[in-house]
Amino acid sequence: MIHLSSLVRDLKAESAFTVLALARALKAKGKDVVELEIGDSPFPSTPAAKAAGIAAIEANQTGYGPSLGLPEFRASAARFVVEEFGIPAGAENVVVASGAKPFEQYFAEALLEPDDGVLIFSPHFPTYEPNLARVGARPVIEPLRSVDSFRPRAEVVARFLKTDARPRAIWLNFPHNPTGGVAERADLEAIADLVRGSDVMIFSDEPYCHMVWGEHARHHSIASLPGMLDHTLAAYTFSKSYSMSGWRIGFAVGPVPLVEAVGKLINTTASCSPPFVQKAAQAALEHDLETRELYMARFQRKVERLSAGLAQIEGIKVMPPVGTFYVFPDVRAICNRLGLTSHGLALYLLEGADDQFGVACLGGECFGQAGAGFLRFSCAEPDERIEQALAFLPDAFSRTSRVAAFRREHPALALHQPYLEVI
Repeated sequence: MIHLSSLVRDLKAESAFTVLALARALKAKGKDVVELEIGDSPFPSTPAAKAAGIAAIEANQTGYGPSLGLPEFRASAARFVVEEFGIPAGAENVVVASGAKPFEQYFAEALLEPDDGVLIFSPHFPTYEPNLARVGARPVIEPLRSVDSFRPRAEVVARFLKTDARPRAIWLNFPHNPTGGVAERADLEAIADLVRGSDVMIFSDEPYCHMVWGEHARHHSIASLPGMLDHTLAAYTFSKSYSMSGWRIGFAVGPVPLVEAVGKLINTTASCSPPFVQKAAQAALEHDLETRELYMARFQRKVERLSAGLAQIEGIKVMPPVGTFYVFPDVRAICNRLGLTSHGLALYLLEGADDQFGVACLGGECFGQAGAGFLRFSCAEPDERIEQALAFLPDAFSRTSRVAAFRREHPALALHQPYLEVI
């Protein structure tokens, strides 16, 4: 008999991929499913990236590389964060991995001990807690509030630092997945003033750094503030800005001792990131700005289309996202009326509302209990498919007999205690 570890037995997979697998299985059986569950791009990888990747393969750059990353790519990444975000980094401050997500694990393994307290603002990305569990660190969950536009409050950080037995780290994710909230510079300055000079470290998860909407809006990184690079590991990916999710490439910026420690962790696990993929990513940084900006403008229009369409549906409240390509509407009124949890409502839209057509999205509790009563929709489909989904939703909500049947078939998804419709 195989005895799995307690870590693996308790490990919760990222819900988006679980729902993705279910949606693809239904599609394989012939069901028409609009996939708004996964945070992927509907656009092709940017052109210079594709050309450089192909050229690198043809030049046989397919062997091992340095665990920290190719020197020329690290230098290019450093220039990028200096020019775009004002982070005072050099090549020595950069380490390369397969996307931004691995840096959650590397940060935890490099810096945290069992029972160290880690502040996480919630709703939150579902892999944060499993990566703390790997080292026995203790998540301290604090809710983001819609009345604050889902921005992080410095007083929450102050309370954590003052009252927690072992405050060791803060995890920030702005622009925020799933709510679309964006931390303003003043928010980050107030947090930095609390952290600066202490031994507290910040993991700043910034994959949506180019998805900030609004005429005067822009992305701010806490690593750019005076003295904060010494306290921060800021993680970036090419999946969103350059539509390179399948390439699995990203980098992080931090203090040299931490970067070198992460390099050791990569050396003893993944060895390195593929050199030809790094060359593609470098080309994206250096030559694909025009395409990136075109893609971001298209994403903004998709977000506006989806937000406006959802806001017109009775029972749905929408706070238009300031960043990301997600919309996170409040559906508590609908959940209360139909007797389904928000996760149940999401699965009903996918499986139960219609035999031939479904919409895949995520229940807010996939991002922690602070997200209960909300749904997360991505914009990872063509505009006409988004319109199909919007037309389907009110009809699906009205099919009371199908709702009742779905509740009977899935009693665990029934809502037994109505959501309070005020945050």
